[in-house]
Amino acid sequence: MTDDPAATEPARTIARERLLSGQAWDDFCDTLKVAGRHIAQVEGPLSDLDRAEWYRFMTRLARSSMERLLENAEPTRPRLRDMVWRQSINVQTVDQDHLMCQFDAARDYRITGTRGTIPYFVMAVLTCPAPAVAGAEDWATQGAAGLARFDPANLKTTGFLHSGQLRVEADGTFAIVLSQNDPGPGHNWLRLLPESNSILIRTVWGDRVTETAPAFTITRMDGAAPEPVTPELIADGLAWTAQAVLGYAELVRNWWQGSQGNFAARLNRLDYSRAQYLSNGGVPDRHVAFGGWEKGLDEALVLEFTPPPCEYWNFQLCNIWQENLDTFEDGNGWINNRRHVAEADGTVRVIIAERDPGLGGNWIDSYGHERGIWGLRFVQTPATAPVRLWRLPLAELAARGPAALDPAAMVRTGAFID
Repeated sequence: MTDDPAATEPARTIARERLLSGQAWDDFCDTLKVAGRHIAQVEGPLSDLDRAEWYRFMTRLARSSMERLLENAEPTRPRLRDMVWRQSINVQTVDQDHLMCQFDAARDYRITGTRGTIPYFVMAVLTCPAPAVAGAEDWATQGAAGLARFDPANLKTTGFLHSGQLRVEADGTFAIVLSQNDPGPGHNWLRLLPESNSILIRTVWGDRVTETAPAFTITRMDGAAPEPVTPELIADGLAWTAQAVLGYAELVRNWWQGSQGNFAARLNRLDYSRAQYLSNGGVPDRHVAFGGWEKGLDEALVLEFTPPPCEYWNFQLCNIWQENLDTFEDGNGWINNRRHVAEADGTVRVIIAERDPGLGGNWIDSYGHERGIWGLRFVQTPATAPVRLWRLPLAELAARGPAALDPAAMVRTGAFID
C-alpha cells in the first residue's frame, strides 16, 4: 500500500522472503495470540459471559480483517465488501451496513452505482498509521507498543461525501471520482489525501423489507489489468490482518478504561463527544453520545429522552467489547426513529433489564450482561437530546411502575463534554 515501488523495493524483497520462509505466517499467528491475551490488560470485574464474548470477538475480528485486509486488498482488483455477518465494532448500529475497500492513494478511482431507496448513505475516506511495507517486519514481538506505528484500527476520516450532496441522474445512477486532484466541474468528487488508504460507506436503512439498497462498484481509472497475487502482497495482508485484530483489542480496552473514553470510571452516563466519535472513522454529519453502563442482574436502568427532528436516530445496548448483544437477531437490543414507542409528550422511555417489568415504553433485554457500552446517535441534525436516567431494583420497578422513578434519584446526563 505505497505509491513508490522503487523506494520500497528493499522492504518488498524482505517481505517476499519472509512469506516464502514461513516467517510472515508465524508472525501472523503470534500476533493473534498477543491480541487474544490482551484481555489480561482489562482491569476490574469481568463475568464469564464477558470473557466468553471476548474470545468470540477475537474470532470475529480475525474473520472480518481477513476479508477486508487480505482477501479484498489486491491493488488491481479493488472491491467494496460488506462487514462479515455478526461482526460489529464501535457500537455499530444494526440499521447500518458498512462497505469497505482498501486502496492505493496514488491511484484515481471511480465509484459508479444506483441510488436505491434507503434514506441516506455517507462515504468516508480514511487513513491509519501504517508503514509502507508492513510485511517486512515482525509485529508480534512489538506487542501493543507497535500500534503507534501500525494500527489498522486507528482510522481517521480525511474526507466525506453524503448522499444528499450527490448529483444523481434521472435514472437513479451516479458516478463519483476519488482522486487527489479535482476532476473539474460536473463531477461528484471525493478528495483523497496522500495518506488515504481506504474508504468506508455507511448505508442507513429505515426498513430493510421495503427499501432497496444502493449499488456500488469501484474501479481504478487507469484501467490496470488484474494481476496474480505475490508473496510480498500476502506478507503485507497477513501483517495488516493480525495487526488489525490487535488494534481493535486495544481500542475496546482503551475505550473501557483508558485514555480514549475511560467509560468504566464514568458508568451510567451518556456524554456527547465529537472527539470521541471522530477518533475512529466517524463522519461529522451526526451527534453521538457514548457511555458505559452497569447494573446488577436484579436491577433495571431506565432512560428517558426526547429525540429532535433528524434524518435518523437510534439507541443501542452493547457489551464491553462494543458489540451489539445477541438479541439483535430477535429484534431486541436497540430502538430507532421508526421502531419505538413514545409517550404522549414525545418522550422515549427505555427500560434495560433481564425481564420486561411491564412498564410500557421500550424494554431492552440485558441478556445476562451486568455492564457494557451504550450509544445514542442523531444523524443530520444540529440538535441533541438530554437524558434522564435511573438505576433501581427491578422488583420495585415492576411493582410500582412509573411511580418508582423518583425525581430525587434521577441522574441528568446527555451533555457535551468537549
